[in-house]
Amino acid sequence: MKVMFLCTGNSCRSQMAEGFARELGKGKIEAYSAGLSPAGLNERAVKVMRETGIDISGQKSKPIDPELLETMDVVITLCDNAAESCPWTPPQIKRIHWSLEDPAKATGTEEEITARFRDTRDEIKRRVTDFIAEVPNA
Repeated sequence: MKVMFLCTGNSCRSQMAEGFARELGKGKIEAYSAGLSPAGLNERAVKVMRETGIDISGQKSKPIDPELLETMDVVITLCDNAAESCPWTPPQIKRIHWSLEDPAKATGTEEEITARFRDTRDEIKRRVTDFIAEVPNA
């Protein structure tokens, strides 16, 4: 099953989701991510994912490729902006929306900001794990 995770900047949420889906969905999911306005991979996202044993440092922040998008089985939007602004997808592509706050917009001390990234990471892991559990075996 081909799944694309979309958010605005493709810097945090969709990158973490892609990382979890690639690792936890091996053999079941072919994961991709993209953004409406790619903003570069966020180093805090890389850091908190490393804490789980998943290295996303080699992933790239990418714009939506319309041709690739049309080959997906499922598109999951991770923010309200992406859900509202995502390009049209053919009716055979299932659309799912997870409304997640952007940890890149967190303010406070470094510890407080990192805690927001961890909270978002943990929520994404839970949702990706639940999603994978519903995917039929190939």
